[in-house]
Amino acid sequence: MSIVNQLMAAVLAVLIGLASGTVYLMSDSSKEMLVHQLESHGQDTATHLGLYLAPYMAAGDTAAIETTVNAIFDSGFYQQIRVVDADNKPLFVKSTTAQISDSVPEWFIHLVEITPPEMTREITNQWQKAGTIFVRSRAGYAYEQLWRGTEQTFVWFVILSLLSIVFISLLMRYILNPLKGVEEQAQALSQQKYIEQSLIPGTRELKQVVLAMNMMVRRVRTMFDEQAKHIEEIRRAAYQDDLTGLANQRASFSQLNERIDYRRDFGHGHLIHLQLADLQQLNNQLGIEKANNFIRACADQLSELARLTENPVIGRISISEFILLTDITNPDQLEKELDKLVTNLTEVYQQLNNSAEHVPFFIGVAAYTEQSSSKELLVNARQANEKARQDNTSIYYNNTGNTVGQSSWHQHVSNRIVSGDIFLQCQPVKHISDSQNTIHDEVYARILNQDNLPCMAGEFISVVKQLNLMAALDRSVLNFAIKRLLEKPDLILGVNLSNESVRDSDFCDWLISTATTLPRPEQLCIEINETSVLNNLNQVTLFRDQLKQAGIRFGVDNFGINPAGFSYLYTVHPDYIKIDGSLIRELDNCAEDRFFVRSLVTVAHSLDIKAYAEHVERDTQLSALHQLEVDGAQGWIYGKPEQL
Repeated sequence: MSIVNQLMAAVLAVLIGLASGTVYLMSDSSKEMLVHQLESHGQDTATHLGLYLAPYMAAGDTAAIETTVNAIFDSGFYQQIRVVDADNKPLFVKSTTAQISDSVPEWFIHLVEITPPEMTREITNQWQKAGTIFVRSRAGYAYEQLWRGTEQTFVWFVILSLLSIVFISLLMRYILNPLKGVEEQAQALSQQKYIEQSLIPGTRELKQVVLAMNMMVRRVRTMFDEQAKHIEEIRRAAYQDDLTGLANQRASFSQLNERIDYRRDFGHGHLIHLQLADLQQLNNQLGIEKANNFIRACADQLSELARLTENPVIGRISISEFILLTDITNPDQLEKELDKLVTNLTEVYQQLNNSAEHVPFFIGVAAYTEQSSSKELLVNARQANEKARQDNTSIYYNNTGNTVGQSSWHQHVSNRIVSGDIFLQCQPVKHISDSQNTIHDEVYARILNQDNLPCMAGEFISVVKQLNLMAALDRSVLNFAIKRLLEKPDLILGVNLSNESVRDSDFCDWLISTATTLPRPEQLCIEINETSVLNNLNQVTLFRDQLKQAGIRFGVDNFGINPAGFSYLYTVHPDYIKIDGSLIRELDNCAEDRFFVRSLVTVAHSLDIKAYAEHVERDTQLSALHQLEVDGAQGWIYGKPEQL
């Protein structure tokens, strides 16, 4: 109950108490007044009647006495009139039962007891006692008058109370309105949203509360900003190249290994290896400052090319080497983009050197297929770079891809996806402290190749992207998953959505409407890659709100590696995050990884977000995760993905 309602209840209780006391006092006072009125009425009647009946009483004329008493009694205000002679012998007695109007409730009669007094008047005639007259007025009159007064008082009390409550309610809400703002501030603060009240109330106590709350909001915001800044500094120091801002050698190799050797979901593409010919000579020609500017230009041009890939791997692997893993498979497009890169870098170099000398860098390009390992791919790219150096050419392409059978494979993948001929595998996410307890199972899409053998996502995902069938694939996966959830109500499944599906509002609406058919919508978990979240923050935020209203859980996959940081968590506020496997792979051997993961977990828990770790393979990793208070783990330590 709100404080306004509590105050109104208290005010109403006080009003009821005051009204009850007022009615009681008024009733008691009115009762006493009416009793006195009945006494006066009886006494007056006895006096007047005695004066009139004195000679008849002395003469013993009972007929005249009876006639007179009946005439007076019939007025209806008397309960009994009794006339006795001087010897107290009855001359005439007229009485009736105590009649009370039906308008007076029975409970009121029992609650208020009124006993009219019997009034007496001695009658004398010629200085001798002729007898006595006894008169008792009727109590019904008093009850009727007392009830009418009480009823009117109660009606007016109700009317005035309602008017008072309305007025007091409006007044209370106006006075206490700043407290509603304080409540909104507190709720927003729990979600890391910082709201300050601009309207400061005039009431001294409320003013101090609002000012104190505003100050606390500013301090908490400063604290979390400093925490995020500190973690970002840790990330830069551990995983980012100081000069270019790209991933450093350790982070680049770790991400390359994660995408190619473990996740194997990149699809076909190319690894671009850019190397400066002679860094020492470059420093001598340009000077250190200009040489650094040229190195930054190399990083910028590669980053520009990386924007054509949804989830690229880009980094500086040595002081003179850069790599970029791109999903561009079209040779003509790749050649066009690399020629553009060479032209831009040539212009930058010539501007810095003020000459038309040959640009001192070489580019090697190696094709990536699902059979390649990260080490093999890097060796091929370096060999291509060395070949470019030997031939004194800017770019050398080392086996840009085998196009034999490519058309038939594209047709095969297209037919499978369009017809929904896929099957699902799943891998459990388990609690760190209880490996028997599964949090949910993450779903992976698979198809059969032309030999009817299961193939990994990396073997067909690039074709699906080229054919713009990612949304169709996601729709098929969700249909299969929801069908399975309907069959098994105790199952909880997590499904990853692609960047294309997130951008498709019709797809999102379809997902919400379809998922609501589940008896328990919380059985379904929707996951989106961190890069997709950052690239589509507004759409994801709206989509997240729709999922929350529908009761569907939402998570961010591959968390913690994007250079843009994690401040988006305050806006999106997912139910859980999955820390990227590249940060987990050497967790048990690297203090820097442990420190950074602990920082990520701390931030997530401060926002009431669960933190899970991906690609856990060893017990030592699991032990380290337990010490870091990670909530759950997923990986081959619990087995390879199995068919759902």
